[in-house]
Amino acid sequence: MTAVRTLAEGLISNVEKVIVGKTESIRLVVIGLICQGHVLIEDVPGTGKTMLAKSLARSVGCSFNRIQFTPDMLPSDVTGVSIFNQKTGEFEYRPGPIMAQVVLTDEINRATPKTQAALLEAMEERQVTVDGVTRRVPDPFIVLATQNPIEYEGTFPLPEAQLDRFMLRVNIGYPTLQDEIRVMEQQQIAHPIESLERVVAVEDLLAGQKEVRRVKVSAEIKNYIVRLVDATRRHGEVYLGSSPRGSLTLFRTGQARAAILGRDYVAPDDIKAMAMPALAHRLILGPAARSREVDSREIIREILAAVPAPGGETS
Repeated sequence: MTAVRTLAEGLISNVEKVIVGKTESIRLVVIGLICQGHVLIEDVPGTGKTMLAKSLARSVGCSFNRIQFTPDMLPSDVTGVSIFNQKTGEFEYRPGPIMAQVVLTDEINRATPKTQAALLEAMEERQVTVDGVTRRVPDPFIVLATQNPIEYEGTFPLPEAQLDRFMLRVNIGYPTLQDEIRVMEQQQIAHPIESLERVVAVEDLLAGQKEVRRVKVSAEIKNYIVRLVDATRRHGEVYLGSSPRGSLTLFRTGQARAAILGRDYVAPDDIKAMAMPALAHRLILGPAARSREVDSREIIREILAAVPAPGGETS
């Protein structure tokens, strides 16, 4: 797992040149990339969501497109359109911005649900269908979506099916006072992203994505994963718990976290560390919990405290 650890550490340290004091958030995004998943970056405006996505894209030698979502955006603005060429007498496909290896969908919850749904096929099946013709997206492929909290005016909550497609939800949060001073100092002359260089080749990333799947997961850890996910479905405050996709997410991200830390096996602490970003956004709370403004993160904390972790062999 040395190659995966080296790859991840290189990406994290490079992105930290731009995003100051948010190592854990950066690590989660890198885990999503290594696991071939998609990441929802959620927080208030101005905390560096867009810069985090741009920095990751620049750190990997991949093609990059940015989609700025707005309420008047159409699905074809995402997937592309077929245009009739009068010279050839045929329809030609004009690719949309989704046809890139790293796609930043900025402020995804400012688009209407119909436009948000245009991402579903690409995110899950890694293809788009326009006018009955299916086209594969490039490989590797990751959607990094930024979202402002839904209580802000002019936003549309993401549909449950869309949220479930995101492997992880990451919150950045405000920097500490000292880190905020460092941000000002870094940007006094020029923004650090302007000089950010690639540190990982596409071939190395693809190799790392395959290598991480060889991390061993014991029967006890698998059982622990499904017990955690099942507990979300049985919790009294939850109307709809995590889908089986949540179990698979814990499985995959647990492997990635273990590899990044230099281990070839998944430990209970890996699953505990990934439970919050992997499961919290998949829960739909009941009416009573919503009226009391219960946070789904609180539910995950309760479940982690209630479900006993395996204490035996983890290799």
